[in-house]
Amino acid sequence: MDAFDTDRAVVTGEAAHHLGRVLRAEPGQLYELSDGRSVRLGKIAASGRDRVEFVLLEPVPVRLSPLEKSLLLAVVKFDAFEWAIEKATELGVSRIVPLAAARSEKGLLAAAAKRAARWERIAFESSQQSRRVRLPLIASLQKLEPALQAETAGVKVMLSERADARPLREIFRDGAPPSVAVAVGPEGGWTDEELAAARRSGFQEASLGPLILRTETAVTAALAAANYALG
Repeated sequence: MDAFDTDRAVVTGEAAHHLGRVLRAEPGQLYELSDGRSVRLGKIAASGRDRVEFVLLEPVPVRLSPLEKSLLLAVVKFDAFEWAIEKATELGVSRIVPLAAARSEKGLLAAAAKRAARWERIAFESSQQSRRVRLPLIASLQKLEPALQAETAGVKVMLSERADARPLREIFRDGAPPSVAVAVGPEGGWTDEELAAARRSGFQEASLGPLILRTETAVTAALAAANYALG
């Protein structure tokens, strides 16, 4: 969004190209527009190849979750990882931190930086679909322990398949914090050393039950549970 003031908005670049060339936008059509703080109904006043001008109309009601959610997600096969980004965005996650876990495939880690723009685009499109006002922040690839140490959420959980992991529902019953961080591991799970590092950083081992879930399934289950119990 290149301009968004009291009565007008201007969209240029790739977004304008998508509106004009793909969606065939024409003057008089209505769209919902956001500047990252609010949403307004906009009517197209003029549409060109790389520029679309809007007249801003009435505000559109939006619902903002009071719960800040961070997802620390080990890099897995990109189709699953990108599916998890899409669904985490729909579920209102505030920040996604890709992690280089011990059992992440080295080839995927080496290629992760080249996927950053694609991941941001997936989050952008998913935000549009779910009518989010703010886009989630997608961080650069990080090593596990520094990422854990930097996390400041009120409740911090690392999903674990170990028998002594505490059920996630019990952790969420302890209270309603303003923020929660969920760490989800790769196929094969976390190593003992990674679980120990998580404990040192204040993370609790949490279980989603007896079933073995794929990484992307665990992401959606944990975030949906957080929304239900805390949001």
